[in-house]
Amino acid sequence: MHGGTMTDRAAAAAMGRPGWRERHAATLRLLRLYGRTFARNGSAMLGLGIVAAFLLTAAVGPWFVPFPEDAAGAVHIERKLQPPDALHWFGTDEVGNDIFTRVIVGARVTLQIALIVTGVAMLIGVPLGMIAGYVGGWVQEVIMRVTDVFLSVPGLILAIAIVGALGPGIVNAMLALSLVWWPGYVRLVQAKTLSLKNEVYVEAAHSMGASRLRVVFVHILPNCTSPIIVKASMDMGMAILGAASLGFLGLGAQPPFPEWGAMISVARTYLPDWWWYSFFPGLAICLTVLGFNLLGDGLRDILDPQHRE
Repeated sequence: MHGGTMTDRAAAAAMGRPGWRERHAATLRLLRLYGRTFARNGSAMLGLGIVAAFLLTAAVGPWFVPFPEDAAGAVHIERKLQPPDALHWFGTDEVGNDIFTRVIVGARVTLQIALIVTGVAMLIGVPLGMIAGYVGGWVQEVIMRVTDVFLSVPGLILAIAIVGALGPGIVNAMLALSLVWWPGYVRLVQAKTLSLKNEVYVEAAHSMGASRLRVVFVHILPNCTSPIIVKASMDMGMAILGAASLGFLGLGAQPPFPEWGAMISVARTYLPDWWWYSFFPGLAICLTVLGFNLLGDGLRDILDPQHRE
């Protein structure tokens, strides 16, 4: 009797309480809208496909390459500079390494560089931008003037100067690129914070006694995420291009490390006769950067209400 009563109460409570779908109906409608908008954008779908292929290659590719020892710079003089064939799909380099293997392994290296550079730039730029926009006054002036100093120098030139001071290497290259990228996030987030801090819901939070920290992180930051996501997706491609540029100049990853820019740097001396040596790493860079740019454009169209219209 008692058990039946408890069961009836539970059933009644379940009937009176809205289900998961009802509680998240607005979010589900928004996600469906995003999905339809994205699916109608052919270039965004192409970018998503390229980025997905790149991520899959970086995640599992090194486990399935045909010559894993070549990723570490093994020497096979007997098969050096062979053109693409059924065994070596992308040909071989000057010491007989399989270029296909090195390009696939290089995808993971490239992804790590892009994630670290973009992540560090966001960790520096987003908080500084929110502080500048929310606090204002002399704090804003100091942060924005320092930002202007960094923005006044072309990014690649500044990165070269930083790596030149620290010494060549992949870690120093990532640090240099991170220091180049953070000012863009400061400008973006500072402008967005200025437009949000006088909104009604922010003033309501202040009137209810919410601390400044809570207002910034609970009410302002979530409304800054859309432009941050779009910028980060595009910066991933630009970070890949920047790391490849430093590698090409001999300031980034050093041979025989399988980084695409460093591979092209060595391969340029073998043009035009052994074209495949530089062609396939260059193609990988072009496709990956294109994919992230197309994906960023698609995300902008989704997350910006004006573009959705």
